[in-house]
Amino acid sequence: MTPPEVIEEPPSTGTPAPVIELRDAAKSYPGGVHALRAVNLTVEAGELLAVVGPSGSGKSTMLNVMGTLDKPTSGTVRVAGYDVSRLSDSRLSALRARHIGFVFQHFHLAAGRDAVDNVADGLLYAGVPLKRRRAQAREALAGVGLDHRRSHTPNELSGGEKQRVAIARALVGAPTLLLADEPTGALDTASGAIVMELLHELHASGTTICVITHDRGIADSLPRRVRFRDGAIVSDSRSDGYAASGASAASGASAASGASGASGASAASGASAASAASGGSNGSDRSMSSGVSGGGGAGS
Repeated sequence: MTPPEVIEEPPSTGTPAPVIELRDAAKSYPGGVHALRAVNLTVEAGELLAVVGPSGSGKSTMLNVMGTLDKPTSGTVRVAGYDVSRLSDSRLSALRARHIGFVFQHFHLAAGRDAVDNVADGLLYAGVPLKRRRAQAREALAGVGLDHRRSHTPNELSGGEKQRVAIARALVGAPTLLLADEPTGALDTASGAIVMELLHELHASGTTICVITHDRGIADSLPRRVRFRDGAIVSDSRSDGYAASGASAASGASAASGASGASGASAASGASAASAASGGSNGSDRSMSSGVSGGGGAGS
């Protein structure tokens, strides 16, 4: 396997860099579609927040830009202090593998591969040897309460279990940020509630998590809510007494109007824990332990 490209550390400012920082970030498409309009947002280490809005509001484009899956038309995006516009494609991939883990609505697990190998795939771009990848995958599965299901393939798992495998894959390389795109959208209510409980437990153990959703119930259950409409942040609120663990949460909310927000590339918006796919919860969905060891970009 080719060793992953090394990216140099950004210049130190003496204070920890935000996990994500957007400054006047805009994204436009041909035909006058403005998916993002001068968005300003800062996510500090240890935050748990929702980016919430209706379909077409721009939140999916926001996820793509935050996750470096897409670049803004203008403005600045920094991930862990790195200005992504200054990175080559190979260095951008290395940054994503090191700092960002993704969880998607429809799991994106490889059929015919057991849970261990699906989670181990999260380390493919990190240059980790196979034996070590599998060992870390087993630890990550134990962290989401699926140690007893690690030899099962996706068609042998419930919807809630599949999503927990996907969360373990996202976290196996210890990323700086977990981006969860509609993590409960393909689940029934009970399985969705268990997945959200797991995300809260991961946050309590120090993981920085951003949930993309159009479900206000999910958003209101999180300590910070960034509301999107027409490609702009229209509000940014926090629960009373909330502060990110390890840093004080700061954010600039831009408010601009107009234009429908186009959805981005390989990420969609979030939804409630309603049935829509293979969601059944069972007894094993309810046995969870907190604190996944590791995270890591399942990459794009």
